[in-house]
This record gives sequence, structure tokens and C-alpha cells, in this order.
Amino acid sequence: MRRVNQNMQQPMEPGIDLPEGGSTFGTFGDINIIGLWTLYCKEVWRFLKVVTQTVMAPVITTLIFLAIFTLALGRAGRMVGDLPFLEFLAPGLIMMAIVQNAFANTSSSIMIAKVQGNIVDYLMPPLSPGELLFGVVAGGVTRGFLVGTVVWAAMLLFVDVMPQSWILVIAFTLLASLMLSLLGFLAALWAEKFDQMAAVTNFVITPLSFLSGTFYSIQQLPGAFHAIALANPFFYMIDGVRYGFTGHSDGSIAVGLVFLALVNLGLWFFALRLLRLGYRLKA
Repeated sequence: MRRVNQNMQQPMEPGIDLPEGGSTFGTFGDINIIGLWTLYCKEVWRFLKVVTQTVMAPVITTLIFLAIFTLALGRAGRMVGDLPFLEFLAPGLIMMAIVQNAFANTSSSIMIAKVQGNIVDYLMPPLSPGELLFGVVAGGVTRGFLVGTVVWAAMLLFVDVMPQSWILVIAFTLLASLMLSLLGFLAALWAEKFDQMAAVTNFVITPLSFLSGTFYSIQQLPGAFHAIALANPFFYMIDGVRYGFTGHSDGSIAVGLVFLALVNLGLWFFALRLLRLGYRLKA
């Protein structure tokens, strides 16, 4: 591309003139389309290369949970509201698999790069902080959607969990995958060793996903614990996708959509700010 001296208006180097307002190949405006697509494909192929570990293992784990609860409670004819217990449980298990895998994808991607010393492979390409964040997070969202779809398909063999509202199921799955992908990115920025990363998973993500109405209705909780549950964003993910599948909810679907959207917006700008500062990425 020809560079032009702004004072003399004469070409400094030979090259190809571009029309005024044009863009270089592989870009759209200020967005590096080819670089962004390459990063996204890299993140997706990273987990597809070990699909047995990243997709099939969560399916088996979720089906084991379903089998345990079927043997323990499902055969007793237990109901939650007007729903059989297993129909109530299945959407929660699907969402639990989604959030755990969306978090694992972004957190492991950045954490492994930091520990192995090749984080520079993320920082050197001609990608803006926003493009870098979007590409990595989109990979986590894709894994969350894929795991959720495969888990749902496997559950159809045992439980009637056909969605009543595809729009709500997709919307809450997207919001949940995005939120956990951003949380995974932030956790990996903060953590400096795998022990710290494991602590976030074991003491934050897993408890919040288990104690948010996955296995029970929060209507059964006493007042103070019910209020705490309503402040937990994981509750709105599970409640929203459960409503999309069964029409049953313990909270407001509209509030859940707005709450999760605002949380995602805050996490996005926080992660983008830290990325621009090079927080724990640069020496």
C-alpha cells in the first residue's frame, strides 16, 4: 500500500493506490476479518481435536447424574409443581454442562498459553484487544452450544425434553455461554498457575452452578436463601432454559434476560479493559 507524505502529497514508496475510503484485503472497516476468523477457527479446532474429552465426557457425566436421580427420586413419581421431577431436572443438567464447558474452554486456552510461555502468539498478530477477546470468547460459546446440543440429544433417549420455545432456549444458552466464556477469560488472566485456576473452578463455578436451582426449585428455600438465589446469575440461566423447555419457571423470564445481558455487558468491558492494560500478560 502506498504511503503518502501528508505535507508534500507525494508518494514515499511505490505500491498500489486504494480508492478513498477503501480497505485492505481481509478487513471490513477497522475489523480484521481474516485474523478474527483464523483465531476463532483455532479456538474451535483446539477443543475438537480432543472431542472425546471436551464433548463426549460431559455427555457421559450428565447422563450419570440423570441415572442417579432417576434411581433415587424419579421412580417415586415425585413432582415439582406440575412437572415430573426428571423433566424438571433435565434442562438444569443441560445448562450445567454448557456453563462448565464454556468456562473451561476460554480459561484453559489462555492459562495454557501463559504457563507454556506462548501467550505471545495471541498478542503479536494484528488483532485489536476487542478482536482478540471476541475470537477467544466465541470459541467458548461454540463449545457451550455444541456440548449443550449433544447432551440434549442424548437425554431425548430417556426424557421428553423437547423445547416449547426455541427462541428462549437459544437466547439463554447464548447468554450463559457468553457469560461463562468471559468469566473463564478473566479467571485465566488473573491466575498465574493451575492451582489458582482449579480454585476458581472448584470454589466458584461448580458451587454456583449446583446451588442455583439445578436439582431443586428455589421456591422451597426459606426467605433469606431465596433472596440470595435470586441474586445469583446462574439461577436465571437455568430458570430461563427450563422455561424454554417446559414452560415452568421460578422467577421472571424478562428479569432474567435483562439481568444476564447487563452482567455480560459489564464482564465484556471489564475483560476488554484488562486486556488493553496487558494485565498479567506482559512482563
